Amino acid sequence: MADLFSKEPRQPLAEALRPKTLDEVIGQSHLLGAGKPLRLAFESGQPHSMILWGPPGVGKTTLARLTAKAFACEFIALSAVFSGVKDIRAAMEQAEQNLSMGKHTILFVDEIHRFNKSQQDALLPYAESGLVTLIGATTENPSFEVNSALLSRAQVYVLQSLTEEELKQLMVKAREKVLSHLEFEEGAIDTLVGYADGDARRLLNLLEQTSTAAGAARTALITAEFIQNALTLNARRFDKGGDNFYDQISALHKSVRGSNPDAALYWLCRMLDGGADAKYLSRRIVRMAWEDIGLADPRAIQLANDAAATFERLGSPEGELALGQAVIYLAIAAKSNAGYNAFNQAMAFVKKDKSREVPVHLRNAPTKLMKELGHGHAYRYAHDEPNAYAAGETYLPDGMREPGWYRPVPRGLEVKIGEKLAVLKQWDEEAGKT
Repeated sequence: MADLFSKEPRQPLAEALRPKTLDEVIGQSHLLGAGKPLRLAFESGQPHSMILWGPPGVGKTTLARLTAKAFACEFIALSAVFSGVKDIRAAMEQAEQNLSMGKHTILFVDEIHRFNKSQQDALLPYAESGLVTLIGATTENPSFEVNSALLSRAQVYVLQSLTEEELKQLMVKAREKVLSHLEFEEGAIDTLVGYADGDARRLLNLLEQTSTAAGAARTALITAEFIQNALTLNARRFDKGGDNFYDQISALHKSVRGSNPDAALYWLCRMLDGGADAKYLSRRIVRMAWEDIGLADPRAIQLANDAAATFERLGSPEGELALGQAVIYLAIAAKSNAGYNAFNQAMAFVKKDKSREVPVHLRNAPTKLMKELGHGHAYRYAHDEPNAYAAGETYLPDGMREPGWYRPVPRGLEVKIGEKLAVLKQWDEEAGKT
């Protein structure tokens, strides 16, 4: 039995099982396999600065520590969450002392994307001079979160979530070394691996919680039911503000655009399950209706608005059904980006064009003076014209050609819109308009 009064904290399972050599690392075979980039870097005998980019619990810290061990370097770790420029300077002073004793230093900065520009700039001269070899770990895209100057001096390695098979290998290792007193049914293993969601650290934390719960329940047999009842199983990994968030939003939008209702539902439910703001999702769904369906099916726009209003009224989880049905309808609706393209082209033209005057016949004439100046003169009131259309009339500024921005697609309601525009064009030509 552990000493209750011991001052030594119990080592977490994740730390107890941290690999001591590169061959003990589970996962990242695309980087660590024979002839692969990181394996070759280790075999080169020369450390280099790098950025390890990947989701939580895939071995970024472990690889940094193994790098220091492989090259017999001193290891200094900073967390960008808690550290500032003062801490960076202190680390550099330690690195200089290490160098005076013939030891090179590896500086590991966890969550380097949390450093602001000035903090990242403070690292630059030391990385350039070779005083330290910098290893940064980040869950965010370094292209956006790491200064370009720093990024240009470091090799970026992309780490991947562990597969189910790799997580099961980790479970075997944990059971052999620490949890040999427990027996896991196959269903329990699948449950734990599923909730780990590719995150090795999460899996080991769940195993640790399972061991504690089993001790309290005086049982050695771990079933799926026991895990569901005994543990607090959090939602799957979802970064509400990072790349994972925007990648899934992108997947949802492209599934709707690609007319795949099942895929659209999958990505919507993934985001809802992960804790995404449903109000934000409802706004994006409305945007999809305007951008990708447009006038080919105006009902989609109304349905998207109604779904957003329904969620506002009912909240979660009841209102989520409306969002689900909205993305199904948007996915199967006729698609058109004609209105979207026309708007963008018009905005681009106006931004670069000169300020053109409103033609006199289109100007408002609320006063006698304005009428005397000709404002509104010769304006043709469309309702008094045959077919309620002033054939041959122009509504653009003088000297501006008809741009033809809006080009209806041959789908949905825009088939009819295209036919009408063709008729109006014919009437204009018959009236002598060029």
